[in-house]
Amino acid sequence: MEKATRGIALCLCVLLCLSGCSGSFSEDASRRDRQIKIGVCAYDQFDTFISTIVEAFKNAAKQKELDTGISINVEVVGAGGKQNVQNDQVADFIDREFDILCVNIVDRTDTTMIIDKAKSADVPVIFFNRELVREDLERWDKLYYVGAETIRSGIMQGEIVARLCSGEDGMALYDRNGDGKLQYVMLEGEAGHQDALIRTEYSVSAIIEEGIQVEKLGNEIANWSRAQAQTKMKLWLEKLGDRIELVLANNDDMALGALDALEEYGADPLPIVVGVDGTPEAKQAVEEGTMGGTVVNDAEGQAKAMLELACHLGLGTELPEDIVLADDTYIRLPHTIVMKENK
Repeated sequence: MEKATRGIALCLCVLLCLSGCSGSFSEDASRRDRQIKIGVCAYDQFDTFISTIVEAFKNAAKQKELDTGISINVEVVGAGGKQNVQNDQVADFIDREFDILCVNIVDRTDTTMIIDKAKSADVPVIFFNRELVREDLERWDKLYYVGAETIRSGIMQGEIVARLCSGEDGMALYDRNGDGKLQYVMLEGEAGHQDALIRTEYSVSAIIEEGIQVEKLGNEIANWSRAQAQTKMKLWLEKLGDRIELVLANNDDMALGALDALEEYGADPLPIVVGVDGTPEAKQAVEEGTMGGTVVNDAEGQAKAMLELACHLGLGTELPEDIVLADDTYIRLPHTIVMKENK
């Protein structure tokens, strides 16, 4: 009888231990079973800034896997600048039952197919870097946008120019013909692209608001491309030569293309050259003094925000406190100025 009692007690202890641990085992198993498939569609995989965001996104996904044990499958495709190709890529991701789509739209005015396809399949879409018009984002409550404060990037370009021209000798260093104005050329990113339109407008207006007079000598679309910008700048130099005192570029690649042409031309001294994005090569040019400054577009911050939002939507995880989802739709990150003085 005593042995039977001891046996029953032992069994009870084992059962109690198992029941006490079952929550832990269940939780661990649940975590291992959690997974998410994210399809990333880039307008052009060869764009320097977009490729930086994509790499940062993949790195952030790997780190989150390590931190949480959640399986995060990220697949990236590039559309080569063709909207019809991107439409097919989105359809393929949806057909293969991806949970979330992150789309760097080719044509921000041509979003109907992607939105309709995603809505019918109930797959949330996070648009990034190229902002849709508000009316399109309001077509469904599972459409989101992650990007930067676009207006500030243009204003900060103007502030860079104003800082360089401040002080007793500042303007004299760049106003080579002494007419009290800065003669400038503008390298625009892309026809109809919101960032290009805003940076073009606000960079110039910010310079004027700082009390600096300007005169436009030319503006050309170079499609965010270093090679195209170099070609455009060569043509300007052949026509205008040393009259160019300021080069405003909607992104760093175009600013660097302008510098390539200026170096080949043998410009001395160099005009002010200003870009946007804060790419490593642009920062190096700022450090060397060949580029007047750049405005950092936080690629890593945008990538992290996009990943956290994807996990929030697909897995129900909480957004970190430093990531704010405004109007249940927008996550916007700030820009910062980089000049030689603050590197």
